[in-house]
Amino acid sequence: MASITKRPTRLSDGRDLIYYDDADTTLGAERKPDLREPAPRPATATMRQDPLTGEWVSIAAARQNRVMLPPAELDPLAPATPSNPSEIPDLYDVAVFENKSPSFGPLLVDDNAPEGLDDLARVGLGRTRTSVGRCEVVCFSPATAGSFGSLSPSRARTVIEAWADRTTELSALPGVRQVFPFENRGEAIGVTLHHPHGQIYAYPYITPRTTALIRSLDAYGPTLFPDLLERERASERVVLAGEHWTAYVPFAARWPIEIHVLPHRHVADIAETNAAERDELATLYLRVLRGVDALYDTPTPYIAAWHQAPVGVRRDEIRLMLQLTSPRRGADKLKFLAGSESAMGAWVGDIPPEQAAAALRDAVARADRDNPVGDLPVSVTGLVTGPVVAPAGTASPSDREADR
Repeated sequence: MASITKRPTRLSDGRDLIYYDDADTTLGAERKPDLREPAPRPATATMRQDPLTGEWVSIAAARQNRVMLPPAELDPLAPATPSNPSEIPDLYDVAVFENKSPSFGPLLVDDNAPEGLDDLARVGLGRTRTSVGRCEVVCFSPATAGSFGSLSPSRARTVIEAWADRTTELSALPGVRQVFPFENRGEAIGVTLHHPHGQIYAYPYITPRTTALIRSLDAYGPTLFPDLLERERASERVVLAGEHWTAYVPFAARWPIEIHVLPHRHVADIAETNAAERDELATLYLRVLRGVDALYDTPTPYIAAWHQAPVGVRRDEIRLMLQLTSPRRGADKLKFLAGSESAMGAWVGDIPPEQAAAALRDAVARADRDNPVGDLPVSVTGLVTGPVVAPAGTASPSDREADR
């Protein structure tokens, strides 16, 4: 059986770049170096605490300078060319690199970093902490347009392996409390690049959504996720089900399009899934996304969010879950978060979840007929690490790691 190959290296300014070669890749092992002049990285942002909620807000002013919807020939995520010295110096299948203008990091340790969860939980006026952590960009393909749903099953499987590998690596970094892979798709969501890509945030705190989930676990009990899955699988809200995963519209859906995907076995994060679960996810998730796009004549904007258990907290109770949401409530209508939702966090749903699930099942069936996913060309056993061959006069990735 074939394996996906991981090839770590560095960009000219020292940021990590990791290539993930498909199990059926046509690429060779060597990669060109980043020949750009090293540019200074922005200072790590600072978090400020909102004393009304206790939540932390990262003030990352350097993000104001990020590229905004460039033409395809200047795509910063495409393989570099003489006229486009992009972030990725060579052709790739999947590539992950540290964000140039991160919301968290690059510092992982600092004198004003959070001192622990108890420190973060205290509420006061004018409290600040350094926004330690890591933000990474996950490039799904060298193509300059598309999204996860436009990938082949083999490439989707590579992205899933990259998510799992990065979750493991980022969870081990000092100060990281939670790892969050996600994809923003569509200008209506706020994307600044058309390139098919996602991101991974490694937060220095447990996010507000997960904190609310922990409160629900405290109120309901440790069987919340298995009980929820059993109830949803018996409902008319199931969109698609496999041996290892079920996709459904939740009972109390907030968004016009909202799909949750849960594994049948308890896993705290995507790194804990096995090869069979990842293989099935690659095709089931593609079918879900192509179904979402079959609802209307134009691509649907969405946020695809992988909710994972925090590092070292309630991992035997909090289950990995994908939550895909879209504000699209019609072919030419969007749901805007106005007074009640934005100001008070009090949601009003526009479409009954059972009606939305029926429409999605029909859309998945149409997509299966008109744009079938097909089977994976290979069964993937996992990940192997193959070193990038460094050009003459350049330090190898392992040598640079020693100087880090």
